[in-house]
Amino acid sequence: MSAPVLTSLDIRLIAVDMDGTLLDEHGRVPEDLWPLLDRLRERGIVFAPSSGRQYATLRREFGGHGDDMVFIAENGTYVVRDDEELSSDVMDRSVVREVVALARTLTHDVGVVLCGKRSAYIERTDEAFRAEADRYYARLDEVADLDEVEDDILKIAVFDFADAETTTAPALARFAASHQVVVSGAHWVDIMNPGVNKGRALRRLQEALGITAAQTMAFGDYLNDLEMMDAAEHSYAMANAHADVVARARHRAPSNREHGVIRVIEGLLGG
Repeated sequence: MSAPVLTSLDIRLIAVDMDGTLLDEHGRVPEDLWPLLDRLRERGIVFAPSSGRQYATLRREFGGHGDDMVFIAENGTYVVRDDEELSSDVMDRSVVREVVALARTLTHDVGVVLCGKRSAYIERTDEAFRAEADRYYARLDEVADLDEVEDDILKIAVFDFADAETTTAPALARFAASHQVVVSGAHWVDIMNPGVNKGRALRRLQEALGITAAQTMAFGDYLNDLEMMDAAEHSYAMANAHADVVARARHRAPSNREHGVIRVIEGLLGG
């Protein structure tokens, strides 16, 4: 599907996934984004990174550029602007313990991260798993027992060293009747409260800002971006996106390797 004539659109909010979408093939924010953010601010357009990553990690990625930015973190369970919580969705402690207990019984190679408001927590500390967790969690505490963590838990993330969609996701399917079980990447499965997703968070943000779906643009590449596609009238699947995202989005963007998000937004701003 071809893209609309962007310069004629009244866009007020842009929600952007990170991995596989905004970030390049090296996992970095393209340098061309920084001057683009200044142009968006001048136009009064809110730029909202929307990710399975924790808030602290997203805030670190953007540094001073994120001072007045809205962050949709932890797959929509935590929305923050200027370090002020706009919304959150905390899991019941008994469910957290159930998921941790089941994950400990899995015979394939997995690691569990409890994602809290203050920090993320792991009890598996080997170098291989710690390296994967460090990529996504700027605040990461090692604990002796995940059951003893005292924090509001927003999400449980399970890392699968093989293929999350075919191994860990089916193993956690028993929780799907009461909670969100989402494959958020090739190796990650996230468990959250029912009804929680990036799309719900985006709709809440639209209501708070007085912005409509018709004034919203969204970019994504993976399964945890599906509801976000629905919440934005101008939804873009990256060229490298999962087939289900391509089917759900209204438009296509060049791949993250080609800095597709930036290219589309430049078209919106007129070059």
